[in-house]
Amino acid sequence: MAYLFEYDSTHEHFNGEVSFKDKKLIVNGQEISVFNEEEPSKIPWNQLDVEYVIESTGLFTTIDKCQSHLQAGVKKVLIAESSADAPMFVMGVNEHTYTENETILSNASSTTNCLASLVKVIHEKFDIIEGLMTTVHSYTAMQKTVDGPSKTVFN
Repeated sequence: MAYLFEYDSTHEHFNGEVSFKDKKLIVNGQEISVFNEEEPSKIPWNQLDVEYVIESTGLFTTIDKCQSHLQAGVKKVLIAESSADAPMFVMGVNEHTYTENETILSNASSTTNCLASLVKVIHEKFDIIEGLMTTVHSYTAMQKTVDGPSKTVFN
């Protein structure tokens, strides 16, 4: 983990000190606890005084699945992608509809964040009735760049 942080292929070499010891990533002397749990309820958020979790694993994207973070002691969970059932907010578009009693929410997808702001401005001026969009982006960590073994027939 320290190596990946120090030698990132996008940001290149980190100009500082990085090490890993006793389940902690140490960056310039600051210790960051690291957990490898399949179930978020096993992470001791309350012992670490964590109030907010940004859920970016891609595994816990529904309200039901994020409940385990709350059971472990956090106040709120922000899902860093679209969710099938959590309320979604895009800054500059609908964040004014957020209420304090919402404990699990989504910041929508990166595509939604890019599109929603633009569509909002155009809709306010020209009243969009319907639309179609296409997105092109680089492959993600979940997408294979070459053929190989897969759980599905489509690889």
